[in-house]
Amino acid sequence: MHGPVSAAWLVVAVCAGSGAYCLLRMRSAVPGQRHTAGGDALMGLGMAAMAVPAAVLTPPRQAWLACAAVFAAAALHAAWSARRDHRHLHHLIGSCAMVYMSAVMASMPPMPDAHTGHGGAGTPALTGPLLLYFAGYALWAGVRLLPAAAPVAAVPVRAGSTPAPAWTDRPELARACRLCMSVGMLAMLLAM
Repeated sequence: MHGPVSAAWLVVAVCAGSGAYCLLRMRSAVPGQRHTAGGDALMGLGMAAMAVPAAVLTPPRQAWLACAAVFAAAALHAAWSARRDHRHLHHLIGSCAMVYMSAVMASMPPMPDAHTGHGGAGTPALTGPLLLYFAGYALWAGVRLLPAAAPVAAVPVRAGSTPAPAWTDRPELARACRLCMSVGMLAMLLAM
């Protein structure tokens, strides 16, 4: 990722943390959570790897092409899964964005020194619509994390009743991860 080094490391940390949590969510007892957690984990860890500052690591063109191939396969899987569950459309768009960014990075000439920006090559064509999508998704996900108007009073748990869901089955944590990854995607797209 080209751009400020401190911002890049923040994106790496947030996306790696989200991806790691999503790996743990793959152990959920809820089948739907397991399925979406795999796509979220791939996205988070892939974004973390892609966001490593160019001053630290400048991958060769083949690495960007491999990244594009991995996320193209993830996009095909998400498109197939979206036939049954519309929640996979976000994974489809995210995977396509990763393919797009990988292709842009693969097409850029190597830089002799790790300076910011991409040498005045101009803004790639799909960056604007992707920025709009991920900004809208981040706002939507953020609103969904707001508490309800009136908090529900805590009900004591009786013996033999169903316990609260495990921390891997908490839908609000999954939403928070997607929010973090959407903001990370915004940062990565802005740095292109």
